[in-house]
Amino acid sequence: MNSTTPTIILTILLSLTMSIMQPHNTKKNLMLLFLISLIPINPLLNNNELTLSLTPLIITPTENINISMTLDTPTLLFIPVALFITWSITEFSTWYMSTDPYNNKFTKYLLTFLITMLVIITANNMYQLFIGWEGVGIMSFLLIGWWHGRQDANTAALQAIIYNRIGDIGLIMTTAWLMTTSSINMQELMIQHETANIVPMMGLLLAATGKSAQFGLHPWLPSAMEGPTPVSALLHSSTMVVAGVFLLIRLHPILYNNKIMMTSCLMLGATTTMFAAAAATTHLDIKKIIAMSTTSQLGLMMTMIGLNQPMLAFLHMITHSFIKAMLFLCSGAYIHSLNNEQDIRKMGGLLKTTPMTSSFLTIASLSLMGMPFLSGFYSKDTIIETMANSHTNSWAIMITMTATILSACYSTQIMLMTMTGYPRTHHNTHKEAKTTMNPLTRLMLASVLMGTMTKISTLQTTTMITMPKTIKLMALIASMMGIMLSKDLSHMAYHLKPKKPNKYNLFFNQLAFFNMPHRTLPTSTLKTSQQTSTELMDLWALENWGPKGLSKVLTPMIHLSTQQKNMIKNYMTMFTTTTILTIFTTFI
Repeated sequence: MNSTTPTIILTILLSLTMSIMQPHNTKKNLMLLFLISLIPINPLLNNNELTLSLTPLIITPTENINISMTLDTPTLLFIPVALFITWSITEFSTWYMSTDPYNNKFTKYLLTFLITMLVIITANNMYQLFIGWEGVGIMSFLLIGWWHGRQDANTAALQAIIYNRIGDIGLIMTTAWLMTTSSINMQELMIQHETANIVPMMGLLLAATGKSAQFGLHPWLPSAMEGPTPVSALLHSSTMVVAGVFLLIRLHPILYNNKIMMTSCLMLGATTTMFAAAAATTHLDIKKIIAMSTTSQLGLMMTMIGLNQPMLAFLHMITHSFIKAMLFLCSGAYIHSLNNEQDIRKMGGLLKTTPMTSSFLTIASLSLMGMPFLSGFYSKDTIIETMANSHTNSWAIMITMTATILSACYSTQIMLMTMTGYPRTHHNTHKEAKTTMNPLTRLMLASVLMGTMTKISTLQTTTMITMPKTIKLMALIASMMGIMLSKDLSHMAYHLKPKKPNKYNLFFNQLAFFNMPHRTLPTSTLKTSQQTSTELMDLWALENWGPKGLSKVLTPMIHLSTQQKNMIKNYMTMFTTTTILTIFTTFI
């Protein structure tokens, strides 16, 4: 069986490349490839690891650079997830992008996006990983800026690539460090995990912060909503944003012994979870709420990496992928039906007009909250229990619990604002066609059953822990509190007049944060550089070294060569004075 696995993976990559050439049969190809990718999972449950290497492409004195693929637990489990989600999204985008003149090109871009993600997942050395890493970045740039006639879309696409550039500095630094001191091959790297230095680790953390939109480098993620909804769905579920967390999961053996690194991950993750959940409660654009929710869940994954639980982070990554893809596609169906309306205040009563989409959105939201026996419950609940039972600082638990309450709050807010009440728009909604319902039904089944399926597999071999009932029910209590708070809040605000948002809302709603990196920093940088170029360079350096300096050098030279001191006024005065005196004396 093991010998067939590499063949299967190579078949998948080659078939995807062929699909790009003919995007008409993409849906069927992806379905077939998804079914093929399920075959290697069976022998994988024994935690086998396979590597597949070609002969070296570049031979240097220290490193032989070759194309090498690793097929271990995370790789072989995530490939079917990525294929399944892309299959569903591609089918959905045939309906969503049907009026777009370049929809074939759009499908090609989506497939290229998937291939670059698969390159990251299967990479066995840092070079290959970097190729996939950059590929995902450039594809996100092209897809976010798909409607490039809009200025906002261009800005968002640039923002995505510039923020990722900051993260890439970290990855390049780590790769360079590993080249000089260790090895860029994954296996050789893992063996030397005791000797790893803090510098490459911090580089990895910076790379993951940029790509997975952790606090500080997160503003590009809500902005990325300018792209078409299928892009948002793919970007936020199984590609791009999970690449950063995947990098840390893959290289976890070299990180877990370093206390500074682990604490940094924990603090960063908890802060991200809290901040993003708070920001999501203040947004009114449905896609931006879901985008901030993604950042929040990525923070949760980062927290787990900080707690030395990479497999729990991976489990949450898988369950979250299905939930998030479904949330985005449901919101895309709403937006398309309501003539591109994204403001949740202008939706309403959609449960009657689009019953299936609304049901799916409800299931996805409940799964995201961690309602028992839906897939989100199996990862989110386990994460919170693990935190409560670990010797970590109580600050991280407190922050995560607050974020859990807030995530239930904004999920309920979406459901209440969009589905209940009366319609607040004049648009007639579309009929729910097969092309939209099939992918949504698939994703719904996945996001309901995925948790149970991983539970019965050996991915999650949980130890039996005895704990108080309140600790066990903590996550559920938090979610219920969030739902009640949100419901009460909506009932209170329902009859009130619309009023301007207060300044605290504006802070969480990214404005204060946007003004810092997008206004204050560039302005101050520009002013400093302007002053440097004009005042410092021009007035001081060039003037002193140029004309003034030259004249100062020339004056002593003149003094040396002649008796004349260039004081013409003095000479004239002396000349006239002596002449007058001579005349006077002669006449007297």
